[in-house]
Amino acid sequence: MKRRVVLDTNVLVAGLRSRRGAAFRLLTLAGTGAFEHCLSVGLLFEYESALKRPGVVPKLNHRQLDAILDYLCASAIRQEIHYLWRPVLRDPGDDLVLEVAVAGECESIVTYNVRDFVGSERFGIRVQTPTEFLAEMEGGQ
Repeated sequence: MKRRVVLDTNVLVAGLRSRRGAAFRLLTLAGTGAFEHCLSVGLLFEYESALKRPGVVPKLNHRQLDAILDYLCASAIRQEIHYLWRPVLRDPGDDLVLEVAVAGECESIVTYNVRDFVGSERFGIRVQTPTEFLAEMEGGQ
């Protein structure tokens, strides 16, 4: 069975700002069959809002960002949210990510802000950095 995850917004930002690092590698693997990623309408809007803020991804224009978001939508397991688990985490934006992970029966949330997801373990959801996730995935664990 393929590993199923939710990508936090900060992973997209990091991966699109630099071609070096684990976040970029993870984005290049999205949609290739290496893993499955879940996405909800609300999380997509969060991605779009963050990526299109002035100066966040200076090398890409809105048309290019729309193409990337379209690809992520096409390659994702589109997850409907029928039950809100709020509030669980300190930040409502993080609760949005957790809800997708729970509804999508994901094993992990991939983020650079691991501390922000304390409480996710109550739902059986692991929280990993992109480096940790890639090491496990590529190591076959």
